[in-house]
Amino acid sequence: MPEYLKTKNEYDQALKDAGNKLVVIDFTAAWCGPCKVIGPKFEAMSLEFTDVKFYKVDVDDNDETAEHVGISAMPTFNFYKNSEKIGSVTGANEAKLREKINELK
Repeated sequence: MPEYLKTKNEYDQALKDAGNKLVVIDFTAAWCGPCKVIGPKFEAMSLEFTDVKFYKVDVDDNDETAEHVGISAMPTFNFYKNSEKIGSVTGANEAKLREKINELK
């Protein structure tokens, strides 16, 4: 199950600890309808793609990180390797999300 990153420090540490492993972060909000739809699918992917690190950031609880990365729509999925952003998918599109994971892992 994806862990929630509650602070900017946790976000920074998660990226650092992952090294060259693909990291996918779901920027979400409790009030976001599309986030509620894609959330269980994102969690299922975390069990399917065991070689990828999955995290969530609630943009209201961790606004410092959301502002740092420039989140303007939810859900937004950012992809990282070696602490560098290498891709993004905006919107609750399971097929696009799955395609991007396969492309980048």
